[in-house]
Amino acid sequence: MGKWFQYVVQCSDGSFYAGVTTDLSRRVDEHNTSTRGAKYTRPRRPVRLVYFDDYEDRSSAQKAEARFKKLNRKQKNDIISERLLGLIK
Repeated sequence: MGKWFQYVVQCSDGSFYAGVTTDLSRRVDEHNTSTRGAKYTRPRRPVRLVYFDDYEDRSSAQKAEARFKKLNRKQKNDIISERLLGLIK
């Protein structure tokens, strides 16, 4: 089986949208150009990928998504910032 990703995109209004997918580039493209993008993101285009993590199965990815959605805005920003700083080092 393929890997599953929990991902977060930032919308043009600064809000976050979290989801799960097996193909990050396809899914971000759908959010930006297709009717297959989430109803929430369609009026907030363009979106940009700001965070992702990989999981072995869909269930684990969805659990991570649910945990992320329960965080407050500051906690979400902290997680995203930590990931970005890790990529820069």
